[in-house]
Amino acid sequence: MSSHLVLRDLAVSFNGFMAVNGLDLTISKGELRCLIGPNGAGKTTCLDLICGKVKPTAGSILFNGKHLEILEEYTIARSGVALDEAFVPALAPGWLDHFIYNEDFGTDEEFVYALADAMRDKYRAIVEAGFILQIDDPGIATSWDMLKPEPSLTDYRKYVLLRIEALNHALAGIQPEKVRYHWCWGSWHGAHVNDIPLEHIIDIALKVKAQTYSFEAANVRHQHEMEVWKETKLTPGTILMPGVISHATNIVEHPELIARRLVDWAGIVGRENVVGGADCGMGGRVHAEIGWTKLAALAEGAALATKTLWH
Repeated sequence: MSSHLVLRDLAVSFNGFMAVNGLDLTISKGELRCLIGPNGAGKTTCLDLICGKVKPTAGSILFNGKHLEILEEYTIARSGVALDEAFVPALAPGWLDHFIYNEDFGTDEEFVYALADAMRDKYRAIVEAGFILQIDDPGIATSWDMLKPEPSLTDYRKYVLLRIEALNHALAGIQPEKVRYHWCWGSWHGAHVNDIPLEHIIDIALKVKAQTYSFEAANVRHQHEMEVWKETKLTPGTILMPGVISHATNIVEHPELIARRLVDWAGIVGRENVVGGADCGMGGRVHAEIGWTKLAALAEGAALATKTLWH
């Protein structure tokens, strides 16, 4: 197998801080590689180096034998190397309020809108930096099982609608295609028998000014709710990112099962409007090695689904 991309002794320094130092990496055609490390390890910087967004202090980058480190970013993109998309997550006001408590505002509405105003600049900074903004909002579903005293369904819908309206207030001026909205029923390992059914919140979730919606669909408690989506009218151009791998089990999904799930979702919204995702974050729920193996299976399953849907 021939080497497609070769990094040799790659380094970059920002005002004396070595963000990447002595990196060697060889990727052959058809290989899938994952960069693993904590925040600040240099993962994003490495991708920026390959794509020409950042120039190395030392070392070389070869793509099909061509030195990329001496080329401009647009030339690198034309050669077939480009960072297609990267996202940065940020909490929704309706989830942030689970960690910051109202001690200063007279009403719940004033408090939630204050949180939205506080998050607005962060949302815009993420988008202006060139990233997709992923709004993480477990609160729209998990609050149902957390509020005391237990609300009626009508009162609960009013509670989450206020938080979605506040979120849209914070998203004002950001193009929907730059926004992905993720919700789940909580990633903790438990019975989840008290999860609110999707049918009771889906219309409110779809009010978020986002192009893409990411949600649980792979685990055994919510997989059946594909039927709800079949009955839901979506705005043209809406992209669904259903979970096709789950944090709820250590068993790694077979790529053929993942492909089958994606083909089924494509039957609902069209093949161009489906992206395979995870139900929720893997961190702390499964061992890191299992998590990365699940993501590799997701990539393989997506490739199989693509072959089925386009051939």
